[in-house]
Amino acid sequence: MIALRRDLHAHPELGFEEVRTSAIVAEQLEQAGIAVHRGLGKTGVVGTLKVGNGTRRIALRADMDALAMPELAERDYGSTVPNTMHACGHDGHTVMLLAAARHLARTRNFSGTVHFVFQPAEEGRGGAKAMIDDGFFELFPVDAAYGLHNMPGLTTDEMAVVAGPQLASSDSWEVVFRGIGTHGAKPHLGRDAVTAAGQFLLALHTIVARRVDPLQPAVVSACAVSAGDFKALNVIPDEVRIGGTARAYSAAVRDQLEDEIGLLARGVAATFGIEAEYEFLRRIPPVVNDADATRRALAAAQAATGRTVVTDFPPSTAGDDFAFFGSAVPGAYVWLGNGPAVDGALHHNSRYDFNDDAIVTGARYWTALVEQELR
Repeated sequence: MIALRRDLHAHPELGFEEVRTSAIVAEQLEQAGIAVHRGLGKTGVVGTLKVGNGTRRIALRADMDALAMPELAERDYGSTVPNTMHACGHDGHTVMLLAAARHLARTRNFSGTVHFVFQPAEEGRGGAKAMIDDGFFELFPVDAAYGLHNMPGLTTDEMAVVAGPQLASSDSWEVVFRGIGTHGAKPHLGRDAVTAAGQFLLALHTIVARRVDPLQPAVVSACAVSAGDFKALNVIPDEVRIGGTARAYSAAVRDQLEDEIGLLARGVAATFGIEAEYEFLRRIPPVVNDADATRRALAAAQAATGRTVVTDFPPSTAGDDFAFFGSAVPGAYVWLGNGPAVDGALHHNSRYDFNDDAIVTGARYWTALVEQELR
């Protein structure tokens, strides 16, 4: 499995392009005698293993895609694909679930149905939703869904399992301020969208500071601005385009952020006598762990590690589209240690690498979860 993980690392594929990866996954599952469904959500793979007469059905999800960024670290199994690398450990996630699936197919020490879900395109391209839109829950009805992600800063035999919010919603927004362009020396003859945009950017951060309940975490960030031309620095442009991200842990705050950004944009536009066009793009809901599913995951983590499980781990403002599975059925998303958070070990870093020492712990966790939940 270490050799396979490093092979996947050397041949990363972006979301919905995981042709080689999904073929390897399907082959590994079929070799173990597991029924395989290919092509769900374009490149997704689902392996189904039914043992005994148990009626409970669960889904275990691993993501397969890489990121569009260069790998800068020198390693024997470094990425062979330009500007593409496994910088978040999805190669490790894939291998851990494969290892558990093959082991469970051999031992068959459970009674019920487990679906091994190998999801494409977690990194912002909508793989979970694509699988669900393709009929995942109709083809594979489940009573609960489980996800796992590596976490630098925890040791490789350490896990964190916490009920409630784990990952924030991940949404995008865009505002276009439309004024009347004019000569930069005669601003009174136009309507200045650039100055309006500046006011908007300054006021944007008051949404979290002054509008959202201080006890409710939230993030609003402007991440892109486009206006004018540096070859025409005596021209005030007609429009300014601004875009960014919004994050929240609850549906109510998520709704509030959508409303507040729009109110601010339109208010600033009215102040400057210009127009504002606003769009809020809902991408991924928050990941909120169900209490009962979390209890089951905690017991499995204790069995897998043989040590105390971290139960007060802070939530992350990152997002994960496992949320689409976990919002449809009870779900739990847990953290597995990836070793010290040093030397480029952080997610989405060009020198990141999944820690192979975590493979056994992750495979044991998945196995224990199935054997305990499907007794």
